[in-house]
Amino acid sequence: MSILAPGTPVPEFTLKREDRSDFTREDLLGHTTVLVFYPFAFSPVCTDQLQIYEEALEDFAAQGAILYGVSTDAGWSQKAFREKLGVSFEQLSDFEPKGEAARAFGAYFEPGGMTNRALVIVGPDGVVRWSHLADSPGDLPGVGLIFDGLAASTVG
Repeated sequence: MSILAPGTPVPEFTLKREDRSDFTREDLLGHTTVLVFYPFAFSPVCTDQLQIYEEALEDFAAQGAILYGVSTDAGWSQKAFREKLGVSFEQLSDFEPKGEAARAFGAYFEPGGMTNRALVIVGPDGVVRWSHLADSPGDLPGVGLIFDGLAASTVG
């Protein structure tokens, strides 16, 4: 399966917030959302990625975009990771059933049993506007890629 293509309605899914409440497709409606799929909390590339994105949060917000991190880590691990890094954007757990949402988005790395590194921009209508799947989980999609995706998602 490949990453959801632009123009594709987001499928039904359930992720868990830090407080264990559900985050679903309905939470995407009404605003532009950037879902940042990453493999593992506390891994070197993921650490760099989330810190870089944190530095650009105000710029994303100025473009009307809200970021969420998504991994197959348990919520308590994501919370510790977020707090250790000083990252303020919300982390969503795809822990159980493991990778179910990532699979629905085409962002699961089956050989590693983890979320792949991917970006999905969803419009206020719940339709994918732009998406990117890294060539490998070790590739870090720079912050400029999100800005390019946001620009592309508003064209037309």
